[in-house]
Amino acid sequence: MLLSLRKGAEMQRPVLKRRIDKVCAGSVCVDASDLDKALKEMTLEGLILDNDGLVQLTEQGAKLGKEWQSLLLKKEPILEVVAGLVDGSITGLVVILSAFIAGFPTATAAFAAILTLAAVSITNFSSFLLGGITEDLADIITLQTLMDYSLSDIPDKKERSKSLLLVKQLFTVLHKEIHRSNLYAATLCSTTTFLAGIMPISLYLMLPEPLDMIFSLSLVGAIVGFFLVRYRSRRTRVHWKMTLVETVVIVAIAVLASLVVGGIA
Repeated sequence: MLLSLRKGAEMQRPVLKRRIDKVCAGSVCVDASDLDKALKEMTLEGLILDNDGLVQLTEQGAKLGKEWQSLLLKKEPILEVVAGLVDGSITGLVVILSAFIAGFPTATAAFAAILTLAAVSITNFSSFLLGGITEDLADIITLQTLMDYSLSDIPDKKERSKSLLLVKQLFTVLHKEIHRSNLYAATLCSTTTFLAGIMPISLYLMLPEPLDMIFSLSLVGAIVGFFLVRYRSRRTRVHWKMTLVETVVIVAIAVLASLVVGGIA
């Protein structure tokens, strides 16, 4: 029910039951009495409001539903956004500094930039798609095992069998949702990587000296120092100063290592 209901939206009981029946996929039936009992319990727990057959999530219910969506449906692609911003910024910095040090002409620098960013973006897409699906399905199997174990001690044999079958059907539906979520996350990561890198590189290629270095490096600093740090700080609930130091140090080490390896090569 928490996954079916949306924050701020009201839903009739029959509509809610049809959505739950979709999850059941015809294998197990959720009786109207079961639904009424569950709604009554959730109302007492402060998760939903039930007004004459109109069901709506409370603020606490919406928060809990969001957490379940994040856990089961992977609706919060935190790693993908962070990886996209980091990889794009590092790639942009390496290309800009390499072009400046080597004195590449504009055409050569543009070709190298597009080729490098495209390679990094495509690699991120394939890595996050395949790795994300594998990791998420492994997590889902673990979670299903834990839920099956927690349901196995229900005294009523009939209710226990129904609950276990319902959980099995739920995770069958979740498998399909996870593939869709991972495709979205991989696309988001590759797009973020390309945009975070191409914007400062474009400024470097279009502006005259010394404005090219000033504005391109300032944009990289803004992406890393504001967007990336702010996003990480908000998600981890850690003070932004600690996140800023950690982020800048890691990006600086990665850029220096790339330049050293490139110089040796």
